Amino acid sequence: MRKFLILLSLLLVGALVLVACGGEPEEPAQEEATPAGEAPTEEAPAEEEAAAGEQVELTFSVWGDPEELAILQEIADDFQAENPNVKVTVTVSDWDTYWDKLQTTLAGGNPPDVFAMDAPLYPDYQSRGVLLNLQDRIERDNFDLSAYYPESLVCYETADGYYGLPRDIQPSVMYINTDMFDEAGIAYPEDGWTWDDLLEIGQQLTKDTDDDGTVDQYGLWADLWDMELLWGAMIWQFGGEILNEDFSQTLLAEGGAVDAWQTIYDMIFEYGIMPDPSVAEQFGDPFESGNAAMTPAGHWVVPFYGNVDFNWDVVPLPQGVNKQSIVNSVGFVVSKDSQHPEEAWAFLKHLVGEPGQTKITALGLGVPSLPAIANSDAYLNQQTADINHQLFLDAMEYSRVKPCFRGYDEWATLIGDGMFSVWLGEAGLQETLDELVPQADAILQEASQ
Repeated sequence: MRKFLILLSLLLVGALVLVACGGEPEEPAQEEATPAGEAPTEEAPAEEEAAAGEQVELTFSVWGDPEELAILQEIADDFQAENPNVKVTVTVSDWDTYWDKLQTTLAGGNPPDVFAMDAPLYPDYQSRGVLLNLQDRIERDNFDLSAYYPESLVCYETADGYYGLPRDIQPSVMYINTDMFDEAGIAYPEDGWTWDDLLEIGQQLTKDTDDDGTVDQYGLWADLWDMELLWGAMIWQFGGEILNEDFSQTLLAEGGAVDAWQTIYDMIFEYGIMPDPSVAEQFGDPFESGNAAMTPAGHWVVPFYGNVDFNWDVVPLPQGVNKQSIVNSVGFVVSKDSQHPEEAWAFLKHLVGEPGQTKITALGLGVPSLPAIANSDAYLNQQTADINHQLFLDAMEYSRVKPCFRGYDEWATLIGDGMFSVWLGEAGLQETLDELVPQADAILQEASQ
């Protein structure tokens, strides 16, 4: 997702599952199991500090756009109103700056108390010993993990428990410029359409609209750097695999994976329905600029596309030999070096609970990981963009989780950068894959040691 998010200056921040920290505190000795959907009682150490009047300061860091700060601050203010002894300082940075700052503060021993974590990167951070193990607190507070979408939990579970909890889910769907479809007299794609259908439709929607000899409207655009936008789901749809089950071997150069890669290659160089990266760069985001009729993405682009001057909506991804989409998750973690782990845990519960998740849904940046909120008016009917938000929930029924593994960032960078010359037409497809796979496997082997 990284380069796409850099391009859009985004990725989001959110919240999810189960309410935390509210109301009058209970005596620890009387703590009982908390039913799903209800707020667990606060932890004794936090109560003792509140009683003593000690002021606690927490730092909370996420990546995203400056516009998100207001909503995040509201969530922090709500928590502070229920916990007057706690002050939360919120910081929002762009994607690159966020990770640079995080690395610096972790190395310096003064990281944020609570911070956002991209699920594929989570295994590396968890294995470094810089995150607080939340499992004892989850069990102590009867925190109901069954309230989450199961797919949102996959990457955060480890052999010794959870070191983070998910804030959202991001299944990929296809965005379409309905004005372009209407002008061409093409019916909107429906569930069950195929990649062959896309090739046919894409050719009809690829045009030189000003007759200057250069294509300025493409049928499709997709950022090809990261698996999350297009090629991950396509590989699965064509019967291939990205990695083996234990993430020790890269399978991108064999079987159905090659068929998927070849289809993408043909979209650019045989059918001409998709711009190569050098052409796409001229438009910024070609869909947002009105130069592409379709693009695959998750819900994170909704606020950005809400500012365009054309009509658009979402439809399912086309299907291959099987029906698949890919889903990612972003979560929150607590630093192991936090001086106030109980308060940080309480705030994390608030972020991923119903109050925080309901409020963050107003930004439109993600799909709530808490089904109770995802199926509520807050998500389905009260967002600014008038599109088929239900489609994202439907896509969860056939979505596979984006791989999360140690060495992910280096592995993804190798593949994303290494394939760039292919998409520019400067290198062969199979020979490039054959060169990249051994290097990718070496990264996996080193990361597992």
